[in-house]
Amino acid sequence: MSERSTARALVREAGTTYAEQAGIALADKPSPLYRLLVLSVLLSTRIKAEIAVAAARELGEFPTAERMRDSTWQQRVDALGRGHYVRYDESTATALGRGAELVLDRYRGDLRRLRAAADGDPAEVQRLLREVPSLGPVGAHIFCREAQAVWPELRPHFDAKALSGAEKAGLPADAHRLGELVPADDHARFSAALVRITLEKGLLQEITASA
Repeated sequence: MSERSTARALVREAGTTYAEQAGIALADKPSPLYRLLVLSVLLSTRIKAEIAVAAARELGEFPTAERMRDSTWQQRVDALGRGHYVRYDESTATALGRGAELVLDRYRGDLRRLRAAADGDPAEVQRLLREVPSLGPVGAHIFCREAQAVWPELRPHFDAKALSGAEKAGLPADAHRLGELVPADDHARFSAALVRITLEKGLLQEITASA
């Protein structure tokens, strides 16, 4: 199978983004971007992706930075618990409250202002994201990996986990070469698929067998 055929098969069979899985209809609007930020915080800890996604769904009851800030610490802990995000629930509940305050104080609750502050520089987007409590470099990459669907200046964004998946699939472990294999609008889905084949045992074999 050619590299392009492999890439298309991965997008088709495993290209559900983590935002989609968490019930986030991603758009360049304050609420879905904030919910993606929360999801990125949850995914950046040492916990299974499906648990982080489930917790993000539960935290969807606080869909804006203002609603998150105004929630109680216990409400956040309870939402995380319903998603079985129990190992880091207390520290994460604290971090989410502090992160909401930062987003409100610095960007008036609208991460499009962070985008504007970065002035089209992907590295600056990541630097600003790393200021969010409990996000860090891994979480910033996760946010950019998904946000490239609506922030085209981030494309192509394939982080270390996605590049590892590319290598596993026999594809170039280079972001720009990967970006050439699928349409730009599919970069986020392709990146998600590459991550999934590193995390879900046997998935790559299933996809290549059915292609």
